Amino acid sequence: MIEFEHVTKLYRTVIGVNDLSFQLKEGPFGLIGPNGSGKTTLINLLTGNLKPSLGKVRIAGHEPWRNRRVLGQLGLCPATDLLCPNVSAFEWVRYLVGLGGVSRIDAGRLAIDSLKRVGMEEAMHRPIGTYSLGMRQRTKLAQAIAHDPQWLILDEPFNGLDPVGRHELCSLIKSWGNEGRGMILASHVLHEVESVTNQFLLIHGGRILASGDAAEVQSMLVDFPQEIVVKGEGLFKLASAIAVESWVTSTRFSSDRTSITLGVKDAMALYHYLSSSSQEMGCNITGIEAPTGNLATAFDSLLRVHRGEIE
Repeated sequence: MIEFEHVTKLYRTVIGVNDLSFQLKEGPFGLIGPNGSGKTTLINLLTGNLKPSLGKVRIAGHEPWRNRRVLGQLGLCPATDLLCPNVSAFEWVRYLVGLGGVSRIDAGRLAIDSLKRVGMEEAMHRPIGTYSLGMRQRTKLAQAIAHDPQWLILDEPFNGLDPVGRHELCSLIKSWGNEGRGMILASHVLHEVESVTNQFLLIHGGRILASGDAAEVQSMLVDFPQEIVVKGEGLFKLASAIAVESWVTSTRFSSDRTSITLGVKDAMALYHYLSSSSQEMGCNITGIEAPTGNLATAFDSLLRVHRGEIE
């Protein structure tokens, strides 16, 4: 189990993460948040590179910055690119595995096995400087899994990859996640994480805004305002009349005046209102666009609430 207990990390006067408390058991989890939200700080706390200013981080009951041996249970695929162009993937992975106390012979065997697993068998002895970005990402993944860790931590693994590379790397990550071990996939692109897991932590401003599966995150938004677009003719009368309703939070016309975006606390109240009153006002409603209900919409709403854009 991974556990954060009221963890805060300060960089002098800057807050990296603020009062994080959560527990993760085995299985794949997505760590979602925009750039600068605190994802990398959280990962550095987890891997023992940073000591919490307040609170405790535990892996299987041990604090990683105090007990380096517990880090053998982790495999990290960092966001940074490989900066050793004259070294082969085999040499690089073997060296890193050896840093964990594995003999040179065993480290070489583990390096070969992991590089084969990620599809680098034919290129493993070529210099890394000759690799494409996708091949370098595969090599980073190989060194992360070579020692058979209990938890795999992936920091922005899809950065810069083309669609084919994303698909191939996603398949590799899924195969690891299906083996029943733990995995944290950090990304600022939601659909990348959705393709791997439906368990999420949403982080923003150094705080956890939401956690759980897609259904649980959606359930948090039942009482949150949502924006519904109404299209048609005679919308000025509708806007004037509906603005006084207690469940309407905002009204906004499109530039061509053919639609109006209504912020509402109760979508059903709006639908009943339009059904019973629109014709009496002389409105001709031609279409209604509601939120799609996907996870991207849910996360966007949570972020807007956090920023104070909606109440």
